[in-house]
Amino acid sequence: MSESDALSTYNAKRDFKRTREPKGKRGRKGGNSFVVQKHAATRLHYDFRLEVDGVLKSWAVTRGPSLDPQDKRLAVRTEDHPLTYGGFEGSIPKGEYGGGTVMLWDKGTWRPIEGKSADDLEDGHLHFILEGERMKGEWLLVRMKPRKGEKRENWLLRKVDDEYTGSADDLVRRELTSIETGRTMQEIAHDDEGEHSLKDRKGAQLDKTLDKAAKHTRKVAARKPKRKGNGKPPEFRKPQLATLVDHVPSGSDWIHEIKFDGYRCLVAAAGDDVHVYTRSGQDWTDKFALLRDAFAALDLPPCLIDGEVTAPGKDGNPSFSALQAVLKRGHGAQAKGQHLDFHAFDLLELDGEDLTAHSNLERKERLAGLLGDAEPPVRVADHVIGAGEQLFEAMCGADQEGIISKRADAPYRGKRTRNWLKIKCTRRQEFVIVGWKPSKSHGRPFASLLLAQHEDGELVYKGKVGTGFNSDTMEALASKFSSRARKTPPLDAPTSDTRDARWIRADLVAEVAFAEFTAEGRVRHASFLGLRQDKSAEEVTPERVASIEEDDPPAKVKITSRARVVFPESGQTKGDLADYYAEIAPLMLTHLARRPVSLVRCPQGRAKKCFFQKHDSGSFGESVHHVSIAEKTGKKQPYLYVDSAEGLLSCVQMGSIEFHGWGCHEDAVEQPDRMIFDLDPDEGLDFADVKRAARDLQKHLADMGLVSFAMLTGGKGVHVIVPLRRGHDWDTHKDFARRFAEALSAAEPDRFVATMSKAKRKGKIFIDWLRNQRGATAVVPYSARAREGAPVAAPITWAELKDLETAATFTISDAKELVKRAASTGLQGWGFADQPLPEL
Repeated sequence: MSESDALSTYNAKRDFKRTREPKGKRGRKGGNSFVVQKHAATRLHYDFRLEVDGVLKSWAVTRGPSLDPQDKRLAVRTEDHPLTYGGFEGSIPKGEYGGGTVMLWDKGTWRPIEGKSADDLEDGHLHFILEGERMKGEWLLVRMKPRKGEKRENWLLRKVDDEYTGSADDLVRRELTSIETGRTMQEIAHDDEGEHSLKDRKGAQLDKTLDKAAKHTRKVAARKPKRKGNGKPPEFRKPQLATLVDHVPSGSDWIHEIKFDGYRCLVAAAGDDVHVYTRSGQDWTDKFALLRDAFAALDLPPCLIDGEVTAPGKDGNPSFSALQAVLKRGHGAQAKGQHLDFHAFDLLELDGEDLTAHSNLERKERLAGLLGDAEPPVRVADHVIGAGEQLFEAMCGADQEGIISKRADAPYRGKRTRNWLKIKCTRRQEFVIVGWKPSKSHGRPFASLLLAQHEDGELVYKGKVGTGFNSDTMEALASKFSSRARKTPPLDAPTSDTRDARWIRADLVAEVAFAEFTAEGRVRHASFLGLRQDKSAEEVTPERVASIEEDDPPAKVKITSRARVVFPESGQTKGDLADYYAEIAPLMLTHLARRPVSLVRCPQGRAKKCFFQKHDSGSFGESVHHVSIAEKTGKKQPYLYVDSAEGLLSCVQMGSIEFHGWGCHEDAVEQPDRMIFDLDPDEGLDFADVKRAARDLQKHLADMGLVSFAMLTGGKGVHVIVPLRRGHDWDTHKDFARRFAEALSAAEPDRFVATMSKAKRKGKIFIDWLRNQRGATAVVPYSARAREGAPVAAPITWAELKDLETAATFTISDAKELVKRAASTGLQGWGFADQPLPEL
């Protein structure tokens, strides 16, 4: 089909007295827009449209775009559409062509890569770049060879590997609302004014209808503005600092991150009100205007995020010198392409909730949930659980600074602690510049700088640095020296080093790399890296390298009767179970910690007597805590909860196998924050039925704008988990869950039932919504089950659900694999999302 005949061919194929499709006409030429419309017609798909020669070239992408370069998505070529169709959001009446709900899911501009053009479509391929709000970077469209008798034109849409790649369903799972109106599919479908019939519309009639729809969309967008936060940005807090040690700690109770070569900063945000603070509390929002704007565009609830600001060097890696150059040149340089990045690695506050008492790993998972939509320059810093040595070797091999190791279950403290450790590939510290030595070379302002650090309240001489400068750096430093000149030295220093020295006021801080300290305490083979403006001279003290063996090891819980067989069918023992929980504790505690919990205890093994326990008077030891909760009678009882690996293992020592948590935390018992739908199949159904049901629930929840997560129960079912923002009560929580389950069972009574009645469940899947009432519990992620084979409840991605054959895929023997899986892109942030409970 030639470009000139695109819409004429489209119109010639149709009898507009009979067809329900719109008649289109060509628009302006030379545009390069693109749009993606999420379309719930006969089946849900995503209409991908590129503007070419005055029309919208269109493909129906059946499963939506994937960010995984290995995942090729079927894109069925459809007829070209008029440009005006690209602004359509609303509902087409059922029975008409394309009947269903249409959402404006993404839009932006596109361009072929250099050397290519839109004419390549005629040859069956197109390599192009998208600059949309959600789809970005390089993509490929490739036409498939047609099969005999096949009438439709099948293409493949694939992401090209670049900085915007991700997991297969990252986009379609997270992005659930309209980019124009912020509405969900359900809200659009229930908008009576937004229903527009396109039946028999053509020419001016079609334009009028589409214009009416666009005006309505603009009206909705105007009355439903973007959230500007539920309050003011949080106040600055002192950041936690790391202790320098001599080697990487081992074990799964440590998480490890890259040590970025930049400036430590905290971002306080609430909607478009954003402040960027240095680690000493200076407000550098204006200096980092690029980052301020990037965070403002995310429209975050009130939050305080800890991270590192970097700038890429020539090799693409973070470079302190490049960062200094960007800051020196100011905002204009940033606008000309010298960009900054913010690597977020911690979350201290969210929506009024103080998270500092939560574990490192839980804060990181909640951070990933909060910034799931973030794109460069805002990045969520990756981490690995265990395997720190491999990360350290990789960083040193790439000439990076080193790594940060954090105890996974530790809280956040605004001081230097041994729960955060830093291990450096090369030695580098901050020093105060106290003077300089003149140069004998013509045109060189100085030969070297004289360095010092504060010890016991006094400046102590630390040697000289004479390399690492370029001409611009030397000129900039020399200009600072003249206004700081002093006649006498500010410290005692050896004459041999300081003969002919020029002294200055000791308020400039330099970062210096060096090989080692000599026996006299002088730096050896020193190289200047740059001035630090985020730290005062009074703060500059020696950074001593501590031996990691000095660290207090985590408290150990003695497990008795380790050889007792707990799972007789597979032979696994109490010791095996304890080892599993010790390995998995950092992950499990992100979902279990501080939730009231009921235990399934089997002191003599799973084949003997087992019982639930939710109260305790202190027999579990001091690592297992209590929260007083009023029961239906009004009487308060001490419910159990744990917040550490020691607490978890104390429960195992007492014969516990399973952990079942409330849908709230102990500090806000009356405010649920997690909804769970347990899909429980009747005896005659297989796991394929459960998987299909889970995906259906995911779709219906997504239509309401709710992100959900899948978990294998370790039994025969799947839990669909919906994390929620606090703010509603248990009655509202329970009512939503009940009505949602009842609506599905009413819509498909042959598949679903929302009642526990055994007689009514025959051949159906029970959508168990009863776990969402006050006092009810559900098995927590990573809990072992008291079942044959020692299976565990395991988080999974929606993409991998289709290939699993049982809900008991993982067992307590798979601890290391589960830990490794948890650090994968698809599972980072699993179970966390900042979303309110919508109206049903």
